Amino acid sequence: MQIGATSTTGSPTGGTQNKAALEKAAQQFEAIFLRQMMGAMRSASLAEGISDSSATDQFRDMADARTADSMATKGTLGIAEMLMHQFGAKAGASIGGAAAPAEDKSE
Repeated sequence: MQIGATSTTGSPTGGTQNKAALEKAAQQFEAIFLRQMMGAMRSASLAEGISDSSATDQFRDMADARTADSMATKGTLGIAEMLMHQFGAKAGASIGGAAAPAEDKSE
């Protein structure tokens, strides 16, 4: 009986950790997507500017990365939210399916 209660108690914690890890991965994916999109937009410039140099390009890349991270954290485009919706249901079903038999055995 205690074994069933222990495994039941451990399941929600694992589910919470899995959900947090999935949310973090989804935000990181959105940030990477935004960085790639911003880089593609920057490379589409038609002419060189007066202050273009490798140092300026490096600073611009760092600023773009920081902006992309900030936008992903705020969920500006909603890509992370869509990933959470799609993969969260699958992760929840596998976690819920594992926890349900333990609860039935303890009752």
